[in-house]
Amino acid sequence: MELTDLELVERVQSGDVEAFAVLVTRHQHRVYSHVSRMVGQGEEAADLTQEVFLKVYTSLNRFRGQASFQTWLYRITSNLCVDRHRRQRRGPQVVRSTDAPVETELGELELELPDWDENPELMSLSGELRVKVREAVRQLSDKLRAVIVMHDLEGLSYEEIAAALNIPLGTVKSRLFNARAALKVLLEPYIQGGPAALREDERT
Repeated sequence: MELTDLELVERVQSGDVEAFAVLVTRHQHRVYSHVSRMVGQGEEAADLTQEVFLKVYTSLNRFRGQASFQTWLYRITSNLCVDRHRRQRRGPQVVRSTDAPVETELGELELELPDWDENPELMSLSGELRVKVREAVRQLSDKLRAVIVMHDLEGLSYEEIAAALNIPLGTVKSRLFNARAALKVLLEPYIQGGPAALREDERT
């Protein structure tokens, strides 16, 4: 019988190092997908995904189960994404190579990271428009980006987002409304104009 997240957390807290590897395997694709939508694909997303699980491991002793493990994980992931953006605005950062696996007291943890293109929502869009969607999402503020990624791309409920971001339910709804409105403005020329508009934009 498969152990629940809470049962695995309790085992890690009791010193079972293999239980943490199970948690990583179970959630790494979800974390990477969220990070890639927040900061973009590639080495930076892979690096930040590793940073998330290092943070999770060092913080698990403080997890008390007041929220679900997934909600707690989303909170850590979103906070680290915001922190990364703030550091980038202050100047260039040295990025660790992602060739090396995560190193913890557990030993090395290999992260098998999925490709953005595996996302079914984006697969349904044309290649050019998918690029524009990614660019538009990254133009949103951190607060708006987090909410629309969690709700529209990852399927979290208003309540789950509120718990993960530690904000009121009404704030989730207003941010989602504002994020959708902003994306509509950013993407309308390409949606209305079709492929011709995308090609014209590439020539300018």
